[in-house]
Amino acid sequence: MLLSHQGPIISLATKARLPSVTGARGYADAGGLLSYGPSFTALSRRTAFYVARILKGTAPADLPVEQPTAFELVVNLKTAKALGLTVPPSILARADEVIE
Repeated sequence: MLLSHQGPIISLATKARLPSVTGARGYADAGGLLSYGPSFTALSRRTAFYVARILKGTAPADLPVEQPTAFELVVNLKTAKALGLTVPPSILARADEVIE
């Protein structure tokens, strides 16, 4: 539900001058302040691995449950500037992507 309403949510947060932090990269791309969550690219690759194993005959119940191992931090500096915030250099140095 939140993904389908991300535009209005980001708009309301910006109007209220509230920094928004989410686990979905799309929010930072759409104007949220930052996102930190699992890399959907890495998750997709692991999903392909599971599909291949199942197609080769492995029963789904025999496959282990895995947690994400790759995470990404995206910082939107345009939003930070609009909110009057300064993002510390240590955060920018750790970010996988900085939107300027």
